[in-house]
Amino acid sequence: MNLDDPMRRRLLAAGTLPALTLAGGCATPAAEAPAPLPRVPVGRVERLPALASRHVTPRTVDVWLPRGYDGTRPHAVLYMHDGQMLYDAATTWNKQSWEVAPTVQRLIDAGTLRDTIVVGVWNTGESRFAEYFPQGFVEHVPEGPARQVLLARGFASRPPLADAYLRFLVTELKPAIDARYRTRPGREHTAVAGSSMGGLISLYALCEHPQVFGGAGCLSTHWIGGYERNAEIPAAALAYLRRRLPAPGEHRIYMDRGTAELDALYDESQPRIDALMRERGFAPPLFMTRVFEGEGHNERAWARRLEIPLRHLLGA
Repeated sequence: MNLDDPMRRRLLAAGTLPALTLAGGCATPAAEAPAPLPRVPVGRVERLPALASRHVTPRTVDVWLPRGYDGTRPHAVLYMHDGQMLYDAATTWNKQSWEVAPTVQRLIDAGTLRDTIVVGVWNTGESRFAEYFPQGFVEHVPEGPARQVLLARGFASRPPLADAYLRFLVTELKPAIDARYRTRPGREHTAVAGSSMGGLISLYALCEHPQVFGGAGCLSTHWIGGYERNAEIPAAALAYLRRRLPAPGEHRIYMDRGTAELDALYDESQPRIDALMRERGFAPPLFMTRVFEGEGHNERAWARRLEIPLRHLLGA
């Protein structure tokens, strides 16, 4: 999409995209020096030193611990992508956040969410698309305009990195989290979630590592790859999922979309995914898909409905 594209202008006007580096379905400014530690109204955030990785560029990881965490009681773990956007609007590029801390704490206090810590894994700006677009989709995208979209968005100067990013999560970050914190390391207590491109990589994580992740939360999932409706990239997702979805019955999957801003462009692709999920036997209570009328593609919208996927994935 060029700078004069009408859709991009509308997204900029709606506050969905910054006038900075485009990095996928939800654009992100180029990586800068780490922001101050997020301030949260409840619990506390600990920033881990950047892990040396054999697979990806080191990045910041901010771990939220609920009120009263003292390491004596085991906790479930929710891994979330775009970690710089989760906790504190004062530290984010668009002054919005998911407001994760008060929502998770409220649900724990109400007894509707098990004791949970949240691991916020930062994206690295310019590599976001390459790390979050599922590598398994790429082989199913035919030559033509749709494949050019992928090249323009993130693969023109670097190879797909999603498999490497997942190896980082599974073989490096998760063992570090389980060693440092009192966790319940089993699959049934480990979930992954994100929005837009983060929704894509969350579902891909569950499909590629079903023995590690027991649930995936996919909000405003960016099935179209670029900024225009197309059939080819969602078809590639469908082709991959037909082969790699785990058998139904042991994993929890949550999907949703809004109807405004970039989410308005998912009105054709998300129903096709929903139909495939039903065809493959995914059904309530383990599978949930929702449409939120009037909601757009931004952190405030995701914050407003965050409790729904939280309860679905890690309910008490």
